[in-house]
Amino acid sequence: MNFTTTSGDRHSIVTIEAEKLGGVISPELKALFVELNNSGVKNILLDMSNARYCDSSGLSAILVGNRICKNSHGTFVVCGLTEMLMKLVQISQLETVLNITPTRQEGEDFIIMEELARDL
Repeated sequence: MNFTTTSGDRHSIVTIEAEKLGGVISPELKALFVELNNSGVKNILLDMSNARYCDSSGLSAILVGNRICKNSHGTFVVCGLTEMLMKLVQISQLETVLNITPTRQEGEDFIIMEELARDL
């Protein structure tokens, strides 16, 4: 299994179980984001703590998740990036586009704060 999905009160957590987020599993991840959104999920936390490698198709899948949440007036957060993956995100200049937190708990807190701000 490449991913696990956990549902919270205001969000779903997608955990990458594979070490490589690349061409083989990226289409599955995009489909999972679409499926979650179609079932009413607008806030997604993507936990990358198990991933050690990500290629351009993986980055594309992450951006699809971000766009889906944004279009649903929700929040997309990526957490658990290794130092190497964080450098890849920075080289790609995506740290200004993506919401990135070091830990899962901080990601969940970020989503809750965004939801509270939208409710006001």
